[in-house]
Amino acid sequence: MLLAWTLALSVRFNFSVPDEYLTILFGGAVVMLPAQALVFRAAGLYRGIWIFASLPDLMRLAKAVMASGVVLAIGAVLIHPSPLLPRSMLVLYPLFLMLVMAGGRVVYRVFKEQKEFGAMQSVGRPVLVLGVGRFAASLVKELARSREWHVVGILDDNPATLFREVCGVRVLGPISSLPEWAAVFKTRHAIIAMPESAPARLREVANECMRSGVKAFTLPTMGQIISGHDAVSQIRRVNLEDLLGREPVVIDTPQVRDLLHGRVVMVTGAGGSIGAELCRQIARFEPAQIIAFELSEFALYQLAEQFADAFPKTSLVAVAGDVKDRRRVTEILERYVPAVVFHAAAYKHVPLMEENNTWQAVRNNVLGTWVLAQSCASIGVERFVLVSTDKAVNPTNVMGATKRLAEIICLVLQAKSKLTRFEMVRFGNVLGSAGSVIPKFQAQIERGGPVTVTHPEITRYFMAVNESAQLVLQAAAMGEGGEVFVLDMGEPVKVLDLARDMIRLSGHTEDEIPIVFSGLRPGEKLYEEVLADYEKTRPTHHPKLRVAGAAPPEGFEIDGLIRWINSAKIRTDDEVRRDLRRWVPEYVPYNPPRPYLVEPAVAVV
Repeated sequence: MLLAWTLALSVRFNFSVPDEYLTILFGGAVVMLPAQALVFRAAGLYRGIWIFASLPDLMRLAKAVMASGVVLAIGAVLIHPSPLLPRSMLVLYPLFLMLVMAGGRVVYRVFKEQKEFGAMQSVGRPVLVLGVGRFAASLVKELARSREWHVVGILDDNPATLFREVCGVRVLGPISSLPEWAAVFKTRHAIIAMPESAPARLREVANECMRSGVKAFTLPTMGQIISGHDAVSQIRRVNLEDLLGREPVVIDTPQVRDLLHGRVVMVTGAGGSIGAELCRQIARFEPAQIIAFELSEFALYQLAEQFADAFPKTSLVAVAGDVKDRRRVTEILERYVPAVVFHAAAYKHVPLMEENNTWQAVRNNVLGTWVLAQSCASIGVERFVLVSTDKAVNPTNVMGATKRLAEIICLVLQAKSKLTRFEMVRFGNVLGSAGSVIPKFQAQIERGGPVTVTHPEITRYFMAVNESAQLVLQAAAMGEGGEVFVLDMGEPVKVLDLARDMIRLSGHTEDEIPIVFSGLRPGEKLYEEVLADYEKTRPTHHPKLRVAGAAPPEGFEIDGLIRWINSAKIRTDDEVRRDLRRWVPEYVPYNPPRPYLVEPAVAVV
């Protein structure tokens, strides 16, 4: 303050202050010093740590200085010194005060950062940052203090940023020039600093990294950054969810909360991939109790242990049982009286259920659904939600046909039920679920290959497990009874492209980890469908959910179906396939010859 006061008066008189104004210089300083201290303390300037001085501190400082100018003007009017205070002092003094105080903080911060982190500016692995924006700027500043990374340049597609600098790091060119700059700086790492970009754009950039032989990392979502996580600690490898290019799911939280909050909810197959994720998502809405019904003792134990750690306030009742066991099912329903039942228990592995296990697939997927659904209807459960699959559409395998029969059972019971609403939700493959292609590919890559793909043209719909579980909850909250909800699975993905992406994400090339075509497996289709040809759909208020107008086959007899399943005779695989066509007319068994041969006999990509 003394420096700014002296400098302002000196500048006013060209550094030759007349003798009569020396009283203003010294007397004014004596008056202003305590007044200024009170203003600065009230503004909170003494609470800041200078090495972390930033824009909010600058704004606080500017407000304090403006207040100082007001105090000076009021003092000049009230005290009315002789000679009068030059009017230019009302401008010069706050200006110099701002420069001195802000400059002091900046100089101190630069000195401390250079002292503590200056030696790190060329330490660590060289890395290119992709994207220009506030997240990239934050990242570059954080990495300047990191021993792990050394930012050598930034790439961005906006021509206006070319050759500009972000926190002292130059924008070298567009993202398409990544291979050239990676070679110049001898780096195999890039960080995608574009968390606000559309998923499709992130996929393009990630693919550019993989084509360039550069390992791609990405920043956390905007929500994580806002939550206070620094960028460096949250940098992670690009994963398959990033490459799928799917928009994040946003559910109608109040509607789902009204369905689940403070109520008893039961999940069958609770130890499986979908069932366990459903339990976790349900726990977010603070239900009164979650009844986890599961046949596998180990899976049930794992779920209970996870909940004890992650959701200690949620009451999870771990129940061992088989959905085909009517006594056990009825006992649990009558004891806990759930308001909503999510039925996720099923045999789902297509090739495994196609040979030697067809009759068990029928009993588990069809009889289990009948026993559970009928029991729910008899005690008046409010909602019954069947987790179905896209393989139930025009099924070519036993698993798909049994899931279609499960849907038909729910439709039949809905027509008879007065209390229970039966709803069905179809979706495709879940990333990382037990028995799915992703863990299989990952294990093959870790073993050094080869990665086996059944057919070069095979495609599948993929969805993240948390995304599918959230949409199941949303469908459950929206249903009025009898709907088959179809999830928006996005665009189908070629499994061959998925295998290639996983190989590149692991840091290998296709020369190091070859891809071999093994041939379509029994019951496997080249293309999955989400809707049957005869079905119509209508939109819902949620953009990722549509309703299919499904109906039981004409002349369908539920009593005859149950007698067939409950018969004492054990059916052979051929008998099961033959009889399933009676109950599911659109079921057409498809068993291609093995192996699928291309030219040459075994194709290596």
